[in-house]
Amino acid sequence: MIGISDIEAAARTVAGHVVRTPTVPSPGLSELLGAPVTAKLELLQRTGSFKARGATAKLLSLTEAERAAGVVAVSGGNHGIALAVMAAALDVKATVVMPRTAPARSIRLVEAAGASVRLTDGMDTAFELVPRLRDEGLTLVHPFDDPVVIAGQGTVGLELAEDADDLTDVIVSIGGGGLIAGVAAALRARRPGVRVGGVETAGAQAMSEALAAGGPVPVAVSSIVTTLSAPSVSRLTYDHAAALVEEVLVVPDREAVRGSLEFAEHAKVWTEPAAGCLLPAARQVRERVGDGARIGLVVCGGNVTHQEISEWTARFGLD
Repeated sequence: MIGISDIEAAARTVAGHVVRTPTVPSPGLSELLGAPVTAKLELLQRTGSFKARGATAKLLSLTEAERAAGVVAVSGGNHGIALAVMAAALDVKATVVMPRTAPARSIRLVEAAGASVRLTDGMDTAFELVPRLRDEGLTLVHPFDDPVVIAGQGTVGLELAEDADDLTDVIVSIGGGGLIAGVAAALRARRPGVRVGGVETAGAQAMSEALAAGGPVPVAVSSIVTTLSAPSVSRLTYDHAAALVEEVLVVPDREAVRGSLEFAEHAKVWTEPAAGCLLPAARQVRERVGDGARIGLVVCGGNVTHQEISEWTARFGLD
């Protein structure tokens, strides 16, 4: 299990390389949900998501030989962008394996940062390619199954604990579980009274299915939210969620897109659906907790185009 000392060490490591993102009250979201809402704006992080933290922590942990040989990552978008940009900044050669369903903008950004892109038919086949690339000498920077990466993501929770001390519930999006594992570990140590809840989209239910099965299981991925679409969680992230997370809610893609529209209208921030899904989950938490709820939202990323939001809005009849 990742401890607070691991997260504090990661914070020292990444300081100066990543942004300490704002933690702000949101009057608009507070009015929308009927409870005080505080937002941790990780969409203002370098590369547009929290992923820069874990990628940077891992890159800075490499030996000189590992740096010289290069790194490889699997990503549906944000992890690949983060690794490509941060590896370029640290002069490390990067290869990113991505499914063809990844957003075109994400693929372009990875290539623009100088990384080599390998496209596969899906996330499962992307992960299957990794052992061969590791055999070629590349070091894997896993998006979530790595204690160094989880500790890096945990710096989000460390900052949230320092900047918002009156929360009852913090809600975190889940893909493979690295972010919620790190955030939950930090908050358990610094704010033990705060409940941490997770949210997934239907068709990207790796953690909720793992919790139901008693351990990681492969899942069929069908959500439009590719940045949450891990084919399974890891034992490492599962163990953290099982021990530290109050509940994992699942919301439809349609409601995740609606949430992105509501973030834009009420909070004045441009979020991807991986963050938009926080709002339908927050409504459920607000209803369960009642009038005493004080909700924190980890707004994980904003890497989405106007065209994508417009297409989803039309598809789901949200005009």
